[in-house]
Amino acid sequence: MIEFGIKDAIDILLVASLLYYVYKMMKESGAIKIFSGLIAFLVVWVIFRLILDMRLIGSIMDTFMNIGILIVVILFQEEIRRFLIELGSRNRWKFLLSAFHKNDKEQVKPYVMPIVYACMSMAKTKTGALIVVEQNTPLDKYELTGECINADVNTRLIENIFFKNSPLHDGAMIISDNRIKAASCILPVSHNTDIPKSLGLRHRSALGISQETDAIAVIVSEETGKISVAHNGKFQLALSAKDLEDILSKG
Repeated sequence: MIEFGIKDAIDILLVASLLYYVYKMMKESGAIKIFSGLIAFLVVWVIFRLILDMRLIGSIMDTFMNIGILIVVILFQEEIRRFLIELGSRNRWKFLLSAFHKNDKEQVKPYVMPIVYACMSMAKTKTGALIVVEQNTPLDKYELTGECINADVNTRLIENIFFKNSPLHDGAMIISDNRIKAASCILPVSHNTDIPKSLGLRHRSALGISQETDAIAVIVSEETGKISVAHNGKFQLALSAKDLEDILSKG
């Protein structure tokens, strides 16, 4: 007789949660079709090798299974890297850390209001802008594609960088550790076919960086003057100043 206890229920719940998290991460990164193909291969392998016990095709599939880990690492190296960074981040375990630091106040983010004021000002003049705020995933390799700034986050500086006649207005600004690290940076462009055609290259770049990292990308549209945010592979469009402040503060 098979016994089913609390430990088994917790075990199933943890596995289900892990599978859901992996599925969600693959969907956000655009690799869901590859992930689905791997799952389908595993199902076929179980049927032919373990259930039907077909030795010839089973041995062929066993060969693929032996090198499967290496293939998975190659195919999903960015997703695995992001998963490990998020797993080790302080934010991921803050509910445990709070038990030891109950008197800690919420960390102040001095860059929030300068970004909000700058975006509202640029929205009025329809000045296009793309600002990427680093979270847990390092953005060093993207900073190297632009011009080093390394300055305090300042509303006037942000506006001057994205001024239409400025040599740095094209590309993205990257903010990390409460400082403007670089400007005119090149970001990965999302090829998601669900992006509305009315959204341009800035929006596609913002979505691309949000799919590959956990960064928050703020966009000011040059055509409409509307403010949008891309985070975790999703858009939040036509935001107010209060909406933008809340997103950056909670991010």
